Amino acid sequence: MASCPAGALPVGPTIGAESLIIITGLIGIFFALFLHRRVAAVRLDVAQVEEEDETMMMSVKEAGQNQTFEQNERLRELYAAISNGANSFLFSEYKLCTVFVVFLAGVIVGLVSWSSGRETAIFTATSFVVGALTSMLSGYIGMRVAVFSNARCTVGAVKPAPHGWTESFNTAFRAGGVMGFSLCGLALLCLYALVVFLAPSFSWGTTAGAMKLFDCIAGFGLGGSAVAMFGRVGGGIYTKAADVGADLAGKVVQDLPEDDPHNPGTIADNVGDNVGDVAGMGSDLFGSFGEASCAALLVGASSPMIVAAGWGALMFPLTVSGVGIVVCLITNFVATDLSPVRKEADIERVLKTQLLVSSLLMTPCVYALAVTLLPAATCGMCVGGFVVGGVCSSPLKAFFCVGFGLWGGCVIGFVTEYYTSFSYSPVKEVANACRTGAATNIIYGLALGYKSAIVPVFVVAFIVFGAHSLAGFYGISLAALGMLATLATCLTIDVYGPVCDNAGGIAEMCELHPSVREKTDALDAAGNTTAAIGKGFAIGSACLVGLALFGAFVTRLNDTGAKVTVDLLDPLTFAGLLVGSMLPYWFSAMTMKSVGKAANEMVIEIKRQFDANPNLLIPNHPDRPDYDTCIKISTDASLQEMIAPGALVMLSPVLCGVCFGTRCVTGLLAGAIASSVQMAISSSNTGGAWDNAKKYISKGAMDAVIGEEEPETVDNTGKVQTKKSQIFKAAVTGDTVGDPLKDTSGPALNILMKLMAIISVVFAPLFLAIKDGDGLLGFVVHDKDVAAAHDAVVAATRRLAQVPVASPAGGGELVAMAFGLVVGVGGVLAVQRATAPPRAKAAKPALVCRAAKVEGTPVEPRLLAHTASLA
Repeated sequence: MASCPAGALPVGPTIGAESLIIITGLIGIFFALFLHRRVAAVRLDVAQVEEEDETMMMSVKEAGQNQTFEQNERLRELYAAISNGANSFLFSEYKLCTVFVVFLAGVIVGLVSWSSGRETAIFTATSFVVGALTSMLSGYIGMRVAVFSNARCTVGAVKPAPHGWTESFNTAFRAGGVMGFSLCGLALLCLYALVVFLAPSFSWGTTAGAMKLFDCIAGFGLGGSAVAMFGRVGGGIYTKAADVGADLAGKVVQDLPEDDPHNPGTIADNVGDNVGDVAGMGSDLFGSFGEASCAALLVGASSPMIVAAGWGALMFPLTVSGVGIVVCLITNFVATDLSPVRKEADIERVLKTQLLVSSLLMTPCVYALAVTLLPAATCGMCVGGFVVGGVCSSPLKAFFCVGFGLWGGCVIGFVTEYYTSFSYSPVKEVANACRTGAATNIIYGLALGYKSAIVPVFVVAFIVFGAHSLAGFYGISLAALGMLATLATCLTIDVYGPVCDNAGGIAEMCELHPSVREKTDALDAAGNTTAAIGKGFAIGSACLVGLALFGAFVTRLNDTGAKVTVDLLDPLTFAGLLVGSMLPYWFSAMTMKSVGKAANEMVIEIKRQFDANPNLLIPNHPDRPDYDTCIKISTDASLQEMIAPGALVMLSPVLCGVCFGTRCVTGLLAGAIASSVQMAISSSNTGGAWDNAKKYISKGAMDAVIGEEEPETVDNTGKVQTKKSQIFKAAVTGDTVGDPLKDTSGPALNILMKLMAIISVVFAPLFLAIKDGDGLLGFVVHDKDVAAAHDAVVAATRRLAQVPVASPAGGGELVAMAFGLVVGVGGVLAVQRATAPPRAKAAKPALVCRAAKVEGTPVEPRLLAHTASLA
């Protein structure tokens, strides 16, 4: 076993790692094409069963499902309308994104050139453009395949059970697979091609050269997340403006069924499912993959032992993602061929099996990669491993880091399922709360969301502590990649939901047999749960990615090798922490209000059409509303309203770093991550629970209660008209309130965590170039003043700690004591600031605790003496 101070380490299998990445990426793309062909084999013809099986056709006729020619034409007409609407919105959105990408690429070249040189700036801008274009392509592929598959899922549901269950489920599931595997393959190949293209320009065989290379590669993650921000926010505003508007004006006011063809907003609602829940989610998770990979590559390059071990060790993070594609491919066949859905009860079981099987298969694969590619050498006291970020790690420890993320993601997914599926008590409690009105429904739903954040936060905290203990920030970035290792499967089950939702809408608008809508509703209910599970994965991985990028940011600030710690007692750091914690609330307020404004316009337009043409409210009347006007309202509102939230997220770290320096940025990032993860989980799960509570009631689970408490809803045949009850209307109100929470604000907070961090990584040299990291504030407030204030706080704290504890005091005495304490600390602070001796300028950015010596950081003897005097 070679010793790292003595020279080079044994070089790992470079060619094997390179081949593995390329081959697995191509496998992902070709398998996506295979799945697309399977979906395309389903013809847009609700009467196709007649040609396939005469016996089956007889069953269809007996069940009353023999559809008319007009219904078939209506199916194709709706398919074309949804497709055109989605294309129109995405084209308009991506035009704006293209302008933004060109503008920001120029800004990157200008600012990074000033701080790091022109070559680095051009390479960073190139990476940014490649990441942005790949993100747009991923979102477009997802949207197209969802639109292509929704009507085909409806056709599959026309068949009687069990064939109808299998056919409709497999169509939606394979559509999700097209999105999942194509995105993973494209992301992996594009990122690796970019690395190979830029590598010859740097001496990547040295630590300094490798770090410069991956500094530039960080632009790839920035491009992916920048586009994802607009996709998530714009798409979320579009879909929820249409959904909320259609629900309020149609279901609540006019008593129309969901997705009734007479509702002018229903086509816009179905378009929104594709551009928001599919294209937005695709761009979001592509950004997570790109940023987690960039963070792992950058932090890994800071380890001389990993660099010395060769290209294979550096590319270990990408090989994990590559093997994950193959594992997810094998898992995909379990759902569609080995254990398919044959009845309603099978749906959730099959979807949950996907998470378990993929995680089980992935675990030994990660171990094999770690022991094959990562170095196991000796460096001082570190035996049988490698040193990264000052932590002695090893291949086995790296395997555990990936495993923490992999299985932690499963735990978060299953906890999310428990709180959002109507198979379990929390959602049933929310549904039961509707008996006393919408207010109690909303109260129960909010409480459920807050409670659902407890276990996921503890899981993420455990992952962070465990991974950092084993491999520092490199371990955290590996944990993030572990949570995304089965990304193809996660995207598959996530895209499956919106496809089923659209299929149900098309069945309703085509006025197909009620049994078709029953199948699609059951598939959609499970899809709501899987969407919530997907959001749980996205939120958990976003938190880990944000923290990994936080580590990459500190690594860039500390490229000389000194140990840097973040001091929360530093006033600038703590101020940044408070502001960062506030940003998710500001951001959510902007997105929620945007949805409300657009939904208000939608309600006014729908009401106008109802007033102008009363025939729209007559059941089975041939008149149809003006769908295009509603589509235009959603499109215009989303494009206008997505700019301000995006600007807030992107400008915050830049302005903070330029004006107040790196210390303030570290606090800003920490506060944003800690606040966003909890707010995102509670928002997403609250909305998901309200949605499934509505579906639980609509499927008739509370008909006995409704019939007893609202006898006027029972018709002459003794059947309960569930959707005419006050209980159901209360559930609809909760679902309407939850829509922007679960599909706009909540998911978009993922990108807030990641985008702020990756922007800080890319512009770190710029921050350091302004007054040595102190920002413009450093020209106004001298470093010695800040140090003296900090020392005074430490001195006051120590003196107060020595005050004897008195007997319990009354209320007035406590107020007087608190007032005296504030005055006393203020006086001590003023005196110490006035009398403190001059302090030498710190050699490193002021991220270290200024009152105590940090190991590895030079400290002036005069400073040590001054610190000792305070004790």
